[in-house]
Amino acid sequence: MIHAIKWFAIVALFGICAPGAALGAEVCPRPGPASDVLPPPDLYSSGGILKVELQYLTKVDLAGRTLFCFQTPAGVESPTLHVWPGDTIKIHLTNKLPPVTTGPGETVANNKNRCGDAVMRLSSVNMHFHGVNASPKCHSDESIHTIVNSGQSFDYNIKIPANEPPGLYWYHPHVHGISSPSLQGGASGVIIVEGIENVQPAVVGLPQRVIIIRDQPLLNSGAPDEGPMPNWDININYVPVPFPAFPTAKIRMQHGVKEFWRVANAGANTILDLRVIYDREPQTLQIVAWDGVATGSQNGRRQGVLVNQKHILLPPSGRVEFIVPAVNQGVAQAYFVTRKIDGGPSSDTNPARPIAQMIATDSPVKLPRLPQRSGPPKPQRFEDVTDAMVTGKRTLYFYEEGNDFYIVVDGQTPKLFDPNDPPSIVTREGAVEDWIVQNRTTEVHEFHIHQIHFKVLEENGKTLPKAERQWRDTYQIPYWDAKSKYPYVKMRMDFRGAVVGDFLYHCHILDHEDFGMMAIIRVKSEKN
Repeated sequence: MIHAIKWFAIVALFGICAPGAALGAEVCPRPGPASDVLPPPDLYSSGGILKVELQYLTKVDLAGRTLFCFQTPAGVESPTLHVWPGDTIKIHLTNKLPPVTTGPGETVANNKNRCGDAVMRLSSVNMHFHGVNASPKCHSDESIHTIVNSGQSFDYNIKIPANEPPGLYWYHPHVHGISSPSLQGGASGVIIVEGIENVQPAVVGLPQRVIIIRDQPLLNSGAPDEGPMPNWDININYVPVPFPAFPTAKIRMQHGVKEFWRVANAGANTILDLRVIYDREPQTLQIVAWDGVATGSQNGRRQGVLVNQKHILLPPSGRVEFIVPAVNQGVAQAYFVTRKIDGGPSSDTNPARPIAQMIATDSPVKLPRLPQRSGPPKPQRFEDVTDAMVTGKRTLYFYEEGNDFYIVVDGQTPKLFDPNDPPSIVTREGAVEDWIVQNRTTEVHEFHIHQIHFKVLEENGKTLPKAERQWRDTYQIPYWDAKSKYPYVKMRMDFRGAVVGDFLYHCHILDHEDFGMMAIIRVKSEKN
């Protein structure tokens, strides 16, 4: 089995052949440090359909890092895909990476479940539409057996449910064993399901800023992995903020104007704790949505409720949408930063560091504004789960042994992920289950499940405050101190939607997923 390919192996493979595939600066272009943060390019659906052709490309940058990207034939990289509930995204994906036929390969499918190629290689790709509650069937959001190898094309047909909550989602490769390097190479973009102004009127008319924070291999390494040196550099909309000087990117805002920020942590492994600081004073951020679902909107009234916080813990793959207070004339310095993460004694190092300097100007900033409300909020798929009858209870746990990483259903034998294995969990369409997810390791893990969302209920036996009992698709499980009881989070899993079939749950620290911390769940149809 291909098992957690290291960066040096990827660089060795593509560092030789990438120049033949790359077309100079036209492939995976990247801005330099201290550049302005520019919005990603936008593509919009029309008549209920968004058609896009994407090529998966690679090159090696001047620092020797292997980059990956999704680009249109016209050179548009990582476009933001704008759709409405009920729309369909049609993607024609072509893998333009140089073929890699040497080295390990893995058969990940048989004649019954094959979707694309049956053999996964180091140059394989597929796409996962993270957070979107789409079907896990082949040619939709299927991430277990879908393989697109070099020179091959594949068509995705993603139907956005008519009751999909409006908010921020994203797309990225999800090939087990090489998911971390593909994301650290930059292959990711966001999806906006439109209509959030109908759920949360506070955003009406505000300038909208899309921010994607990614991580990448450390540029200035060589020192011991301790103290303030991070395991990974980060970038914001591809503007790098490298260790140790951390030259900040530039975000230009108009004096006196609030903004609506839609922020995705598209890092493979880096945990963020975001804060906005004006003249050393942390600002109150009005949270509008977590992981694509407006806060408080599932309480039966379909009306979003703002949640005020001065810092926001954002795990890898998490998304948060919030209103940033205006920078007024009296503010001398304004910064967007991440705080230090205490991830446990075995975790990566995620130090406090600046991300961007916010520079106020008297001139208007070229950002799209949210429209006026077009109508009342529509029904959404997660409503009323609090009062629903719980049909099952399960306990899962994260576990490590040496270089092997596991997510285990309590009572089963720990096993590394294998796409050819049967599902670890089987449930039925219409089920509502309470899961306790434990952490039996001395580092945090980020629980994520495909296709559905869950409502966070309690942590370590304590019911969470109402403002924190939100709908999420990724959530951090605290680390074990090796002395006390195993920490846990209790979640309500909602299988009442139309999602039927096999899909994945795993730790979204992708080095951990690549090392085996993933498993399959099967949702059986009510008709069978």
